[in-house]
Amino acid sequence: MIKGRFKKDSGQKSQKINTASLPDIIFMLLFFFMVTTTMRETTLFVRNQLPSATEIQKLERKSLVSFIYIGPPLQEHVFGTEPRIQLNDTFASLSEIASFIEAERQARPEAERPIMVTSLKIDHETRMGIVSDVKQELRLVNALNISYSTVRGEVAGM
Repeated sequence: MIKGRFKKDSGQKSQKINTASLPDIIFMLLFFFMVTTTMRETTLFVRNQLPSATEIQKLERKSLVSFIYIGPPLQEHVFGTEPRIQLNDTFASLSEIASFIEAERQARPEAERPIMVTSLKIDHETRMGIVSDVKQELRLVNALNISYSTVRGEVAGM
């Protein structure tokens, strides 16, 4: 009976990993994250828990939408508890709405200006007084295409 002997070759090293396709993989991942990631355009300074509604429609072209946020400030100890108006990344007064709408119009091509939409994102606990005041300011600058942002859900009390 012959016994086989296995010789351990200590001189052999492990094979190197081929990294030729590594740049392709890196660029593929980079491209994937660039396409799927959305950047938040506005930092919210007001609470914005939207009311629920059962009959809602999506806006077709979000590039034509200007947002006005209304709600109590997130930092109540600094700004108080009364609802505030936020335009882009700053708090604003009613008198600043006209210049905001005009700046938004100027940023769009002339052909798109008549179909611009002003979307009001209003906290569900905000009273209608400040909302009516904002709508009056929008009427003065002829921004009559207004939408109210909501979330899909059952309306309380129905």
